[in-house]
Amino acid sequence: MSAAPLIRLATRDDLPAIVRLIADDGLGRGREDLSGTLASCYTDAFAAIEADPNNEIAVMERDGEIVGCLQLTYIPGLSRQGAWRAQIESVRIAARLRGQGLGRKFFEWAIARAKDKGCALVQLTTDKSRAEAHRFYESLGFTASHDGMKLSF
Repeated sequence: MSAAPLIRLATRDDLPAIVRLIADDGLGRGREDLSGTLASCYTDAFAAIEADPNNEIAVMERDGEIVGCLQLTYIPGLSRQGAWRAQIESVRIAARLRGQGLGRKFFEWAIARAKDKGCALVQLTTDKSRAEAHRFYESLGFTASHDGMKLSF
């Protein structure tokens, strides 16, 4: 039997495992670079996130292996009477472990962390092609209340 997962903030040493998780699906496989040595774009991005007090990368570890990751960004705003919100992005659970409740535990942790930071709401974006993810987020209480748009360069 596996030990209960540990959720913690990521360190630089976790970065190769995080990038592998982000690439561990059809969408990520085409966007990420796993061609050899970790590209400097990842270490540069991690350094910027680590230096920003409103950004965190968290990992889920089980039996000494990184099996999940997500990014939390805390955003101040004027709407909702100056409310802060948390944005959850880059959520991944290792493909072989999906459906075992790890994602739910990870989201419960992230939502509690956002509340502890004083956020009034948590939001996320998800690719329209991820029907299973949509069902999962709805089971957590998220509603598809807005349409998101992106402009890639």
